[in-house]
Amino acid sequence: MEPLAFLTPLEEWRQQKDEYLASSRNSPLYGAPAFVGLSYYPEDEAARVVARLARASEQRPIMLATSSGEERLFIEFGTATFELEGHSAALTLFAPTDAPDGPRLFLPFADATSGRETYGAGRYLDPRLSTSAPDELVLDFNYAYHPYCAYAEGYVCPFPPAGNRLAVAVRAGERLPAQDLASDAE
Repeated sequence: MEPLAFLTPLEEWRQQKDEYLASSRNSPLYGAPAFVGLSYYPEDEAARVVARLARASEQRPIMLATSSGEERLFIEFGTATFELEGHSAALTLFAPTDAPDGPRLFLPFADATSGRETYGAGRYLDPRLSTSAPDELVLDFNYAYHPYCAYAEGYVCPFPPAGNRLAVAVRAGERLPAQDLASDAE
């Protein structure tokens, strides 16, 4: 009898995502015969940070540019301030128009890996508000993911605003497949 394999919450999330992308008709990778799963950086505890959350004094509508050339409406929720790899950073958080008070937020960002090791237009995080610590927000970059535009044309993906570009390389979360990295090195 084979021993039971126990997955960490991150491993389980990644496995479920890969299964969805392979089997859902709504997936940009549905029916792709070569798809066996996404590429990820190894889990890194240092990529999980507690940020200070400063809510916007006034929730104002913001239009973010998208991959289709259209703009998509969001609500500016506030700013997350934190340290990552010894660098101070501040990123703007957004809320969907149908849930401007959360609990799920939208954090599009780019970093020093964008275009080299990760999708050039950036990646996303979907942090959740905490009821126990309203002035804090956990940003776990191990859950950073590429938008569907990274896999196929025809999707409308918001771009990170200029202020959401980190100088530091965030080597956590989803990355480009190894063959893409190898071809870039040639």
